[in-house]
Amino acid sequence: MIHVPAGEGPALWVPEDTVSPDATSSVKATYIVKATAEITGGSLSFVEASVPPGSGPPPHVHADSDEAYYILSGRFEVLDGDRTLVAKPGDFVYIPRNTLHRFKNVGVDAARLLFLFTPAGFERLFFEVGQPARPGEPAPLVGPDDVRKAAEVGPRFFGA
Repeated sequence: MIHVPAGEGPALWVPEDTVSPDATSSVKATYIVKATAEITGGSLSFVEASVPPGSGPPPHVHADSDEAYYILSGRFEVLDGDRTLVAKPGDFVYIPRNTLHRFKNVGVDAARLLFLFTPAGFERLFFEVGQPARPGEPAPLVGPDDVRKAAEVGPRFFGA
C-alpha cells in the first residue's frame, strides 16, 4: 500500500506555456507528485497541480503513456485530438497515448487538477524541468532558461 497524506509529496514549480523564448510572462504551475514510477513499480504516476490563469502546456503527444485529468477547481480548455472542450470541477478527461492534447486554465484564478499517467514515467519530466517549490513563496515567472531546458529535455518525453 502507498499512502501520501494531504500536503505531502515533492512539490515542484513547473514552467507552462514554454512554446517560445518570449513566453516569459506566465507564472510557473505548482505540481505535487503523489506517486512515481519508483513507488508504484511503474504502474502509474499521480500528480496534483495548481495552474495559474492563462497557463497550460503547449499541444503535445505522449508516445508511451495514457493521461487522464480530474478537475478539482476552475475551468480548463482541453484539446483532445481535433476537438476542444471546457472541463470544469468534477469532470474527468482521458487521453490515450499518441493523441495530440493540451490544457489551459481559462479562468481568472489558479485552477487545480489531478493527473494520472499510465504506465508511469512521464512524471520524470516534471522533476527535470521543474524546480523545488519553496513554501510561502510565490511561484516565479517562466524565463528563458526554462524555455531552453524544456527544449532540451522535452524530446525524450514526447513522441509523434
